[in-house]
Amino acid sequence: MAENTFESGRRLDFSLSEATGAVGDSITVLPVAVAVAALTDLELPVLLLGFAVFQVVWGLRYGVPVSVEPMKALAALVVADTLTTGEFVTAGLLAGGVLLVLGATGSLGRLAAHVGDPVVRGVQVAVALLLARTGLELGVAAPTTALLAAAVTAVVAALGYRRVSALAVLALGLVLAGFDVGVSPPSLPAVSIGFTPVLTSGMLSAAAGQLAMTVGNAAVATSLLLSDLLDADVSPDELATSMGAMNLLALPFGAMPMCHGSGGVAGKYAFGARTAGANLVLGVLYALAAVFAASLVAAFPLPVLGVVLVLVAVELGKSGLDTDHPWLAVGIGLLGLLTNVGVAFVVGVGARRLRNKI
Repeated sequence: MAENTFESGRRLDFSLSEATGAVGDSITVLPVAVAVAALTDLELPVLLLGFAVFQVVWGLRYGVPVSVEPMKALAALVVADTLTTGEFVTAGLLAGGVLLVLGATGSLGRLAAHVGDPVVRGVQVAVALLLARTGLELGVAAPTTALLAAAVTAVVAALGYRRVSALAVLALGLVLAGFDVGVSPPSLPAVSIGFTPVLTSGMLSAAAGQLAMTVGNAAVATSLLLSDLLDADVSPDELATSMGAMNLLALPFGAMPMCHGSGGVAGKYAFGARTAGANLVLGVLYALAAVFAASLVAAFPLPVLGVVLVLVAVELGKSGLDTDHPWLAVGIGLLGLLTNVGVAFVVGVGARRLRNKI
């Protein structure tokens, strides 16, 4: 086992448990990244390269297995064709700018108190419903392939590996794509700078909905979890600052909106990660995938992708219902499905404040 030590005294291990722990943060990253690449103009190798770089950067910065995940609210909206690619990236840049300001000024704690847990959970439910709807629409287009993917899910879950069922189905899709087009020679991701902002009301409401999730799940909850599991002192404002910097630096080069997240930290810890060695291992794995994945995503079977999205939606929906006020979360979620996530967020904040006054 290789081991190094940070100046802070935290270890940097490269043991088997760190390698298996790296998988825990990829369970939702890979399916969502593949979905975004398959259904938008963004390139999967560049998306993976973005995750690779910042897994390493934030692992070394914080010295603990911090997560780097997609901004799921925005990803769900672009996958569901509610946002264009330009609106998706612009919303990510706007959210990144707001997070950078909030973190740098130490304002995140005050904002989180006004949003409240039920509203954050409701936005998660809305995102889960959007992903599930898109997944079902993709699955019905070729039900036989979708049923095959569902059978793989059932077998993996029956064997006691429910958490990795999405990765197993993703692997099935890559195998099917490989049979269809073969495996192309390795190629470096074509990274280029260039971006034209797209300013629309839909983009603004999407950014607002994403910020609701990010404040609660990616900053406050992640900070608490790092403290509980690893005795790490990483404040919500520090996490907000790093998320803001990450998106402002990466999105102009073709990456997708990224954040931290308590789910990724919990996943890494559950699979054995205890140090930032898991981040470095995962960063290398993402970089290798970026070099070899270019041809497979274009041929990835959409019905299989539909099943993957439903699995991600189930896990996110369960997290969204984990609140003392599940009916408020469900109401916000349904409103987000029927209108948009931004409207649901605003109405949810108002409903929570009204409820607290009654």
